[in-house]
Amino acid sequence: MAPSPRSRPSRIRGVIAYLSGVVREVREASAVIVAGGVGYEVFCPASTLGRLAVGQPAELNTRHIVREDAQLLFGFLDADSLRLFDLLTGVSGVGPKLALSLLSAVPVSAVAQGLLTGDVKLLSSVSGVGKKTAERLVLELQNKVPEHLAAGAPGGGGRAAPVVSTAGRDAVEALLALGFREPQVRGVVAELLAADPDQSADALIRKGLGKLR
Repeated sequence: MAPSPRSRPSRIRGVIAYLSGVVREVREASAVIVAGGVGYEVFCPASTLGRLAVGQPAELNTRHIVREDAQLLFGFLDADSLRLFDLLTGVSGVGPKLALSLLSAVPVSAVAQGLLTGDVKLLSSVSGVGKKTAERLVLELQNKVPEHLAAGAPGGGGRAAPVVSTAGRDAVEALLALGFREPQVRGVVAELLAADPDQSADALIRKGLGKLR
């Protein structure tokens, strides 16, 4: 009997749809959350990982994805990020890891704005997202993305998150000089400043490098 064609990963709704526990470990792309005596590895975007602290409680909206060789759990602090993740992974050729990379590199509101306005340049600036993939994302999602997801995105088609502090501007310049792309740099620095507006340029550069690499 001929083997059946390889199917896309299935998204199981209702199975670990929400996780509440204590953060045991924060890794480069995931966190270990202990709930009921079990440690769950949850893959998260940078915006979520940056707000988790070891030993502190965490409540995550999750999506449980099952494939032939693994069961993966993806977690988000807010429902909007999960909603956009679901939309992205519904597009042919866009797997959960690529969707997570996109949401880590660019703020959710900017991704949504980019999809709504057809900003292929912004979307394709993310590593792993080629021009054809970006065009397919726009084609399939432009009329599906809820407009409220783009609330707070900068003007000009959502090209770059605004950075207003002196430390933020210095950090952006330093990271750009290292060869990182501007939309990603501005998005990461703006995200870091939103979490703590008083951070120094040195701290922003150090943390920014951790998210961009």
